[in-house]
Amino acid sequence: MDKLTTELAETLRNMLPASAPAEMHEADSDGLRIRPTYHVAGGERPGHFPFTRGKNENGYLDNLWVMGQYSGYATPRETNQRFRALLEAGQTGLSIALDLPTQMGLDSDASLAEGEIGKVGTPIDTVEDLIALLDGLPLERVRQIRTSANAIGPIFTAFLVVALKELGADTAKFRVMLQNDPLKEFSARGTYIFPPRPSVQLAVDVIEYFASNLPHWEPIEFCGYHYRDSGASLVQEVALATLNGLAYLDMAVERGVKVESFVGSLFIFLSTGVDVLRECAKLRAARRLWAKLLHERYGVPKEISAINVFVYTLGSVLAAQEPLNNVVRVTLETLAAVLGGAQTIATSSYDEALGLPSLEAAQLALRTQQIVAYESGLASAVDPIGQASYVEELTDQIEAAVLSYASWLAEQGGAIECLGNGLIQREIADAAYRYQASVESGERVVVGVNRFRSAASPIRAFAVPQEMAAIQVASLRKVRESRSSAAVAAALSRVSDDAVNGKNSIPSLIQAARARATLGEIVGCLKSVHGEYDEPGGF
Repeated sequence: MDKLTTELAETLRNMLPASAPAEMHEADSDGLRIRPTYHVAGGERPGHFPFTRGKNENGYLDNLWVMGQYSGYATPRETNQRFRALLEAGQTGLSIALDLPTQMGLDSDASLAEGEIGKVGTPIDTVEDLIALLDGLPLERVRQIRTSANAIGPIFTAFLVVALKELGADTAKFRVMLQNDPLKEFSARGTYIFPPRPSVQLAVDVIEYFASNLPHWEPIEFCGYHYRDSGASLVQEVALATLNGLAYLDMAVERGVKVESFVGSLFIFLSTGVDVLRECAKLRAARRLWAKLLHERYGVPKEISAINVFVYTLGSVLAAQEPLNNVVRVTLETLAAVLGGAQTIATSSYDEALGLPSLEAAQLALRTQQIVAYESGLASAVDPIGQASYVEELTDQIEAAVLSYASWLAEQGGAIECLGNGLIQREIADAAYRYQASVESGERVVVGVNRFRSAASPIRAFAVPQEMAAIQVASLRKVRESRSSAAVAAALSRVSDDAVNGKNSIPSLIQAARARATLGEIVGCLKSVHGEYDEPGGF
C-alpha cells in the first residue's frame, strides 16, 4: 500500500464515531444498528404522559397497527367472500361497511330503501344477516371487528352479540370497535335518525353496557374524519371530535360510569391527508390533548390516559381524474398515520372517487400498509420523527388552535346546542367552500386536476349486480315467515317500555335480536318514544 493510501485509511479511521450504545439492535443487512427509541436529555419519552410520542413505550416493535379495509357491498354473503379474500391477503381486522338504508334504520323492503340496497355497504336487516356475514370466517385471526353503525349503534351491538354467540365465537379473543358517534351524523354524514340528545343517550347505553359486560370491546370512536371529509379544516376536525367526545363522556359520568374503567378502549377517529408532517403532527397533538383532558377532567391516572387513534386515509382528496395518482396519495397518507402512531389504520382505494372499491384496488390499499410496515423501516424504531423541531412546533400550534376553536364552540353552547342552531353546519360549509375555492383558483395544486393534466386511460368502476337487492329482500321475507310473531311482539314491547322508562336499551335490544325482530321494526319502536330529527332550515 502506498503512502497516500495509508494516510487515507488512517484519516477515515480517525473519523469513525464513538462505539454504538448498548441498547442498539444487532446490525441489520446494511451493517446498521438501530436503537429502539431515540430521545434527547429531558425530552418526552414514548409511552409516557402526555403521550405526544405515542401510546406505547415500544411503539410498533411489539405489535403493528391493526390493518382493516372498510368493506361491504351487495349482500352479507357477498361481503363474506370479500372479507375472506382480504384476510387471505393478510388483513388483520374486519371493517364492516353498512349500506345507506341500514345506517338510516330502514329494512331492505322499505320503499325508501329502493335503489340503495347494497350500494355503499352491506345490508343488515336482522341478526341472520350478521350470521351470514361472519359465517366461516377465521375470526381467530382477526384482531378487531369494527363497523360504521352510528344512529343504529345499540341495535348493531345487539345483533352482533347474538350472532357471535350463535356462531360459537370466543369474544375474548378479539375486540369489537363501534363507531357509535351519532353527533357527527347531523353535520357531516346525514345518516341520523333520532334528535341529538336521545342519540347521545343511546350511544352512552353502549358505553355503559360494554364497561360492565364487555370491557375489552371498544364502545365508541370520537369521529373527526367525517368532518374533514366534508370539507372541515384539520383544526376543526380534531376540535369537533373532541367536543362530541366530551358530550358522551360527561353523560356516561352522570350515569355513574367511571371513565377509568374503559379508558383503554377509547378511540379518536381521524383522517390523514397528503401533507405528511402536518398530518403526523395533528395525530400527536390530538393524543396529547386527550391525555390532558382524560386526566384533568375525568381523573384518569396519568399513566393510563392515552387515547387510541384510528386513522382512515382521507378519501375526499382522491381524484376521479387520473385515478392511479391516488396510489401515491394514499401512500403518503399512510406514512402520516404510521409516523403519528395510530393503533388502527384503514387505507382508501385508488378507485374510490369512481365508486365502490374493486377487490384489486382494496387489496392494493392493504398492500400499501404492508409495504410501509415491513419494507419502509418506519416500524423499526419508536416515533422516529419525534423531537424534530418542525414537527414539534407544528404539534404545539395545532394543539393550541384546536383548544381555541373548541373553547369557542363550548362558549356557544357546546356540541348539542351548536348542532341545533346550525352553527357547526355553517362552519363546515364555510371551510369546504374555502378549500374548493383554493383548488379552483389554482392556489392549492392538485396534480392531474388543476395542474399537470393529461388524458389518462379510464378505469372501469366496480358496480354491484342489480339482482343482489332482490336476493336480500327475499332473505328478509324468509326470516319474517319463519320467526315467532308472539316472541317478536313481546320483545318490541320491552324495547318501547325500556325507552320510556329511561333504562339501558341493550338488554331489550338483545332480546329483540334473538327473536329476529328487524332493524326497521326496532327503530320504529324507538322513534315512537324519541321522535325523529328535523334538519334546521337552510341545510
